[in-house]
Amino acid sequence: MEVVKSVTIKRGDVVLVNLDPTIGKEIEKTRPCVIVSPDELNGHLQTFIVASMTTGEHSYPFRVGCRFQGRSGYVVADQIRAIDRNRVVRTLGQLSDQSLSAVLNVLQEMFAT
Repeated sequence: MEVVKSVTIKRGDVVLVNLDPTIGKEIEKTRPCVIVSPDELNGHLQTFIVASMTTGEHSYPFRVGCRFQGRSGYVVADQIRAIDRNRVVRTLGQLSDQSLSAVLNVLQEMFAT
């Protein structure tokens, strides 16, 4: 599988990511993920922090409803993970500003002290 190595990837970008191998209940397979790490990190590190996206019907407190490429689904903020740049297959577009803001607010709420 070809990976994206030299493309600039920014917070809010939706990228197709090969998440395998996984263990237990981790989200698996190759699927869209939104980049949630800040651009200051994205431009300097070989890793990104991502939240997977799903079209599943399960609404949970830390899942943010969104629309992307004409489909409704969720950003799964309760399963964020750091990935190596080599897991990114290709870029797919960008999450709307409103949806990205909602995701970042949920992450802030999850990690608030």
